[in-house]
Amino acid sequence: MASQNLSQMPKAYNPKEVEQRIYQFWMERGYFTPKIDPEKKPFVIIMPPPNVTGELHLGHALTTTLEDIMVRWHRMRGEPTLWLPGIDHAGIAAQVMVEQLIAQEGLTRHELGRDGFLERMWQWMGKYGGAIAEQHKRLGASCDWTRERFTLDEGPSLAVRTTFVNLYEKGLIYRGERIINWCPRCATALSELEVEHEEVPSYLYYVRYPLAEENEKGVITIATTRPETILGDTAVAVNPDDPRFNGLVGRRVVLPELGREIPIIADSAVDPSFGTGALKITPAHDPIDFEVGQRHSLPLVNILNPDGTMNENAGPKYRGLDRFECREKILKDLDEHKFLVKVEPYPHSVGHCCRCGAIIEPIASKQWFVRIAPLAARAIDAVVRGRITIIPERFTRVYLNWLENIRDWCISRQLWWGHRIPVWYCDDCGGVSVSIEEPGFCSHCRSSNIHQDPDVLDTWFSSALWPHSTLGWPEKTDDLKYFYPTTVMETGYDILFFWVARMVMMGLENTGEVPFHTVYLHGLLRDEKGEKMSKVKGNAISPIEAIESYGTDALRFAISTGTAPGNDVKLGAPKLEAGRNFANKLWNAARFVITSIEEGGEPVPAIGEPLPSEDRWILSRLNHLVANVDKLLEDFQFGEAERQIHDFLWGEFCDWYIEIAKIRLRFPPPSPLPILVHVLETSLRLLHPFMPFVTEEIWQNLASHLPDEGRPDSITIAPYPTLDERLFDPQAEEEMESVIEIVRAIRNARAEHRVEPAKWIEAIVSAGEMRPCFELEHQAIETLARVRPLTILDNWEGHEIAAEEVGAFMVYRGVEVILPRGGLFDPGAERKRLEKEMRGGEGEIARLEGKLRDDNFLSRAPANIVEREREKLIARKDKVERLRQRLAELG
Repeated sequence: MASQNLSQMPKAYNPKEVEQRIYQFWMERGYFTPKIDPEKKPFVIIMPPPNVTGELHLGHALTTTLEDIMVRWHRMRGEPTLWLPGIDHAGIAAQVMVEQLIAQEGLTRHELGRDGFLERMWQWMGKYGGAIAEQHKRLGASCDWTRERFTLDEGPSLAVRTTFVNLYEKGLIYRGERIINWCPRCATALSELEVEHEEVPSYLYYVRYPLAEENEKGVITIATTRPETILGDTAVAVNPDDPRFNGLVGRRVVLPELGREIPIIADSAVDPSFGTGALKITPAHDPIDFEVGQRHSLPLVNILNPDGTMNENAGPKYRGLDRFECREKILKDLDEHKFLVKVEPYPHSVGHCCRCGAIIEPIASKQWFVRIAPLAARAIDAVVRGRITIIPERFTRVYLNWLENIRDWCISRQLWWGHRIPVWYCDDCGGVSVSIEEPGFCSHCRSSNIHQDPDVLDTWFSSALWPHSTLGWPEKTDDLKYFYPTTVMETGYDILFFWVARMVMMGLENTGEVPFHTVYLHGLLRDEKGEKMSKVKGNAISPIEAIESYGTDALRFAISTGTAPGNDVKLGAPKLEAGRNFANKLWNAARFVITSIEEGGEPVPAIGEPLPSEDRWILSRLNHLVANVDKLLEDFQFGEAERQIHDFLWGEFCDWYIEIAKIRLRFPPPSPLPILVHVLETSLRLLHPFMPFVTEEIWQNLASHLPDEGRPDSITIAPYPTLDERLFDPQAEEEMESVIEIVRAIRNARAEHRVEPAKWIEAIVSAGEMRPCFELEHQAIETLARVRPLTILDNWEGHEIAAEEVGAFMVYRGVEVILPRGGLFDPGAERKRLEKEMRGGEGEIARLEGKLRDDNFLSRAPANIVEREREKLIARKDKVERLRQRLAELG
């Protein structure tokens, strides 16, 4: 990739002119496609496949950024690194969107027919599937696009059919009549996880059921929140230990409005404290009632059509009414006929479809289920035994609690878009044939009159196979052998149950291996106020629009810096602007370094000895950074690693070292250029996984000034920086910290007293044992603090200054600075400043003393931490004493 000459480098970084060109360069070089190397252990992430439902949202951008950080880091460490991308067919969500599109043409899916509708689905998939891949590329995702997968591709589809058949043959998939969650709007069954519960204001209706015996005028009163389901009642139940109903069990009552007789039964599932203690039993429309009905062999009376209207079982008065219209109608009838006793406010939790928001109806229906308990037991064991680690650890208990209380999984959906259930029914003998490939005849009677089950599988069924189906399972492919089990599954904590737990169950079932060794859960992105982003609220940010305005690196920086595993992230324009500003700061620093090299007209020399304090300081600080970042990345603390890189580059490198280097470049050797180049180039490699585009562009421009030997063609495959303990230099760090703090103190005093920026003021420094260092840094202190003359002394002996001549007095670690009055400020203001600083110091002393009296801290904290706090206390006391002396001198 050709680098630009300096004259061609813009003054500000322009991502629009860089990002597409660089990504194309990476693609052409094949950097993202790993080669199988049996001698090396691979690093593998299988991308959570976004739904093929349009544009990526910020959640996808966060997932992509965090995964790309991991992938680029491991690639730079020389590991064969696979990040396999893909797209999910999205079942209900995608079908609903296409149904809405054809509705604009005045069509329904039933009018198009199954084949015609699926043709429209595939057209839609072709449009948005490619768009999603392009959006991932804009985010900088270094995926292996040669291995991209779609959940309805032939390979994953074969895996789905194979899994279904295997589980069926083991008795772990069955078809049965159970209470399922039914969405009348989407016209399909939903799993428990696809139902969102929210509390709604409602009512508890008390209704009389007359006893059925001739000449009997007694009644039993029940309470219900769903009076329309009275039409499907098949019993009234009471608790066998409830004395209020002695003598009623075994008798019969008449169902209001329908006149059908139903029995009074006793069952311990009845809560005597709810309502009247008598419970209407509707086995076809309530999960608890269904279980009661099974125990007492009660009939199932389904009163609902798939669209939520009442069917013939509801009786002629109510047939055809919408369920909520029926509620109003039956309440009116019950009231007229004196069956309605009273109505009480009763807020309670109601299930809603997670896709369309419609209120869910529990309905007894024949569906396909996975008998989940045996699979869940192995998934629990994998985590308990440490074969899988969940980060953050607090979600381990959440995962285990869910699996320990799991219910069978309803996997059939009344949709057309998805993996069709591989089951065929015989029209002659009624036999059921379950097969991986389409059979030509019934496996029982050999008749060719067979038809396939019309339903499709829950989208999460195919997603549960994603880590191994994408690598070729059930075939024994080279990819499956080398890249499975994968390394990390990174996703949002909100789909821990939907997806992660099911991948663990299915991975263990199909391969005998866990699908991944680590689960990393990120939080949700929220707006600046902490509210969840949504288009309805108008606070959602489009990642593509953010890229257009700020650049990809700025977006990645904004959504990942300072984040912690499992914690939600606040995002707004200020964070995006900060990301853009950081990219520009880095760009300007690089321009300075490259300008300085080119103006020198000679190759950059090797780093020589001896080195000035500032050189040894910046190398030591860089080495600390390398050590910290490596440890933080190992611990999945990506946000903190990025923050530390940012703070080093912006603060220590740009604001201090470069400013000192500018001064040195005006004077004779030693030149700071070798250190400038080394620190910049190393920092670029540290930052590359987080901000790949700007670091590659700068690195390419810097590369021509680096030694040719062993230099890679791209920072993408350059080695990630490693620790060099020889570069740690505590002395240089202590010296330069003193210099920096004194310059900072003088700057603060100037600002406090509103000294004009261009004005030179006098400074006198009593440096003590730091005098040799301060003498060497004389020029830097003078220039950066804008002080002239600058006098550096061992101590004040023989150089006493009258109190009235002192304009400002500062102390840092035994170094004292006096700024002579010289019109700097008035004594009253200086007294207030010193008193304020002293109060702050006294508060800090009190805090430290309290901490060092705390037995809990002393017993638990490492010895070096305790000692550091003691040293801080000594330093604060010394500083306060000096400030007190200075106040006394002011009189």
